[in-house]
This record gives sequence, C-alpha cells and structure tokens, in this order.
Amino acid sequence: MAGSLIDALDARRGIVCAVGAGGKKTTLHRILAEHPGRVGLTATVMSTLPDHGIVDTRLIAAAPELRESVPSAAIHHRRVAFAAPGHKPGRFAGLSPDEVAELHRLGNFDVTLIKADGARMRGIKAPRPDEPVVVPGCTTLISVVSAAVIGQALGERIAHRAERLAGLLDISIGTPITAAHIGCLLSNGHGHRQHVGTARHIAVINQVDDAGRLLHARDAARTALSSATPPDRVVLASMTAAEPVVEIVQPSGGGEAGI
Repeated sequence: MAGSLIDALDARRGIVCAVGAGGKKTTLHRILAEHPGRVGLTATVMSTLPDHGIVDTRLIAAAPELRESVPSAAIHHRRVAFAAPGHKPGRFAGLSPDEVAELHRLGNFDVTLIKADGARMRGIKAPRPDEPVVVPGCTTLISVVSAAVIGQALGERIAHRAERLAGLLDISIGTPITAAHIGCLLSNGHGHRQHVGTARHIAVINQVDDAGRLLHARDAARTALSSATPPDRVVLASMTAAEPVVEIVQPSGGGEAGI
C-alpha cells in the first residue's frame, strides 16, 4: 500500500510549497481535506481561495491586519485560508514569502500549504528565473506535472511558457512530449528543482488515470530519479480519484509502492 496522500507528499508538518502545472490547486485541496491538524492555506502569487466548504474561515486583508486576524482565527478554526486583496474579481494577491513564514509561525499551524507559482490552467510549464516564489523555511516542495501532456505536441495549448520549456528540454515547438521529457523537467535545476533549496522535493505526476498513462508516468519517474539531481521521490497520482495515490516511485533500491 502506498499509504496516505499527506505522507506520500511529506505534507504532514511544516511549510509546503506547491509548484508546476496540471493539478497544484487540486493537490493542495486534497491535502487540506485529509490533514487532521491545524492547516493554513495561502499563496505567494495571484490566486483564488477555496470555497467556504473546504476551509473553516477565509481572511482577506493586508499583511499587518493578517498578523492580528490569522492567529486569532487559528485558535477557533482548524483550516484557515488567508490572502491579500486583489484587483480582479475573485482573485487575490500573493503575500510575500517572509509574510507567509511569519503567519505560519503566528498561527501555530501544523502545516501551511502555499501555491508558489501560476500555470494558467495548463498541464506543464517552465518557470521564469524568479519562479517559484518559495517561502523561507520551506520543508517540502511539491512539483506537479500532468501525465495527460505525454504524446501531445508542445505548444501554448498544453504548456505555460512553451518557448521557455522548449529551450529547457532542447526541443522545438510542435515536438511531441515524451516520458523522458517529463523526467528531465522534474529533475532539472532550471525546471522543477529551481529554488528548491534545502526543501525535500516530492515530484507529482498527476492525471495518471489509465494503464497507458501509468506506464508512461513510470518511465518518466525512473528518468527523473536516475538523473544527477533527482527528486526525493515521485508520486504517481490521480487527484480527482477517491484514492489519489496510484503509485510511489522511490530512488534506486526503494522500489515502487502501489495502492
């Protein structure tokens, strides 16, 4: 058995940043739903907040006010979402990394979950040099990519910053994405390992919804883990399924754990 999602993703305690494309928000919401402790949810980039049914309270204010309201709310509510006001309807501004670190401490959260970059609803992305916006003291960086992009032609329809991704993978726009390309992205210092620092890096290949995608995702995971700078593990997942963890692929010698 692969075990619980929060343990597969090392998201039980600390500061957890989610990056990449193809299911970041869904992944954070699944962790939030499963976690038994006190959980903060926020972002360092422009974002939306979950519905009230997913969290117990939502706080929208500038950082000085949040320093007062978040600790108070965390006394009475187990799941607290917080963000700064935004300029577009339904969108909220990201807090600075230092502000999030302080609010994690002041709220005495078991874990604070953070969206640390954007992907414009695509399945794969390459980060700009200033991305992701990781919080100081981040204990786990979860990087997400969709298995659905494997076999599809690289372009803006499936990729955020397709030209940058083409350069990173040394391929041309229109080239079909392969499992090897996904593995390279997950382990590349200018890809999913950018700004990982001392955090534990858990790579997630999401939308592993059928046997064909599972075979491709396994190949991608093995490519990533055989690189010079591998993630600590690769979790194959289907975040919309009742049991989201499909399989955990460990470094050489660790084997694969199915669920």
